[in-house]
Amino acid sequence: MSQPFVRPIVRGTAGKPVEFGAKLDISVVDGWTRLECCSFDAYNEAGNLQEMAKRFREREGHYPSRILADNIYRNRENLSYCRTHGIRLSGPALGRPKKGETRDMTQDYRDECERVEVERRFSMAKRKCGMGLVTAKLRETAAHVIAMFVLVLNLRKIQCALLRLFTYLMSVFSPQKNGPLFSKHYLIN
Repeated sequence: MSQPFVRPIVRGTAGKPVEFGAKLDISVVDGWTRLECCSFDAYNEAGNLQEMAKRFREREGHYPSRILADNIYRNRENLSYCRTHGIRLSGPALGRPKKGETRDMTQDYRDECERVEVERRFSMAKRKCGMGLVTAKLRETAAHVIAMFVLVLNLRKIQCALLRLFTYLMSVFSPQKNGPLFSKHYLIN
């Protein structure tokens, strides 16, 4: 299969030092995944943070109270932009720590645990939705296929909610006296 638009991305990891495909920026808000940027060209992800915050403001009517992002997004411009608009950008301050400055380690830990949700979405899209198997020949088609994977991630969220509701309703209206008709083991996680 010929895909001349696909470029190698040197990641430097032990298992896969080079990856191929599109670079994606996604955001997760209240469990809903949104594709912010999809490109087959080389770019620095940090340049998209301000635009993503502006789009969030257009959608929601206010800036996000916090952004939980990788360290690559923590540059002077983005930190200044977030400070100006009252957004807390997760992670440590740039440079050496000042004397006497203490970090709230529990807040940093909570932020990191919640930031993992974005990485989880990438993993789920690759494992469950087939995002790692994009075989479209045209650049535009491949971009649409990737957008469809993000749609499938959101459909999985709806499916899980409907299954939980169905299980609850079956437990309420079940003729059995010993519990629900369906157990929790049948829910999709």
